[in-house]
Amino acid sequence: MEPRETGEGSGRRTVAVAGASGLIGGALARSLEADGHRVVRLVRREPRTGDEVRWDPSSGRLDPAALAGCDAVVNLAGAGVGDRRWTDEYKRRIRESRTGGTAALAGAIAAMDTPPRVFVNGSAVGYYGDTGDRPVDEDAPPGRGFLPELTVEWEAAAEPARAAGVRTALARTGLVVSRGGGAWGRLFPLFRAGLGGRLGDGREYWSFIALRDEVAALRHLLFTPGLEGPFNLTAPLPVTNREVTAAMAKVLRRPAVFAVPAPVLRAVLGEMSQDVLGSTRAVPRRLRESGFVFSCPDVESAVRAALDD
Repeated sequence: MEPRETGEGSGRRTVAVAGASGLIGGALARSLEADGHRVVRLVRREPRTGDEVRWDPSSGRLDPAALAGCDAVVNLAGAGVGDRRWTDEYKRRIRESRTGGTAALAGAIAAMDTPPRVFVNGSAVGYYGDTGDRPVDEDAPPGRGFLPELTVEWEAAAEPARAAGVRTALARTGLVVSRGGGAWGRLFPLFRAGLGGRLGDGREYWSFIALRDEVAALRHLLFTPGLEGPFNLTAPLPVTNREVTAAMAKVLRRPAVFAVPAPVLRAVLGEMSQDVLGSTRAVPRRLRESGFVFSCPDVESAVRAALDD
């Protein structure tokens, strides 16, 4: 008989994390280890410590033995969407790093005699595309364009794990508020220098989440029985870019008088500007219904938390 899945307080777990060198994966790994859980880090180089296992996400294959003894697997690996201009080559890299890595993990999990209880796979609110000022929850259909199409494929690559009977949750993450990386990591230095301001016309909605809430939500998906399928990991109060600008200026006590016109962003960022200028008003309906409580529900508290983390 398979062991019964129980809540977080039932004991220590062994959790494999792909993407543990990234902003979210690193924070999750540290949080788990601080509470006594064992973290197995999947790395693409030669392992340097006993808690590292090598894998090759680009090949789409992973030896199931690498996951032996793991109670859970979290996949947060993938080339950064906002790291550079979207050339055709980099778009290919973004796609392959997500779909290939997910397929490798899901396939390995499905092939195991004793698989982990749960697979939490990274995803993104880019699934919905540009929704304007219309709120969207997990029941909304995918949008159109590179990011929605990529996210649909990314989530579909996790299907072998679900089909094998492993509880599979899809973490559709919004913009993570942190000084350590991501889009917000670029904003903090600009605002501190007094160079911050709205992007485009400022009316675009940003679905954000504080880094500490992102980690807590991932742990909630890991350790709460019965949670499967897509979950929006976004704060309950999405805000416009104009409101983001006002909150950053207030918390950092800096003026925010500059604005970057949309044509300039398109010229500098190319196709990636669609993600910056697009408006996605995602709300975390399923996460809240499952009992999750946000510590930073509004953008000002999220920005203040980023200064403390």
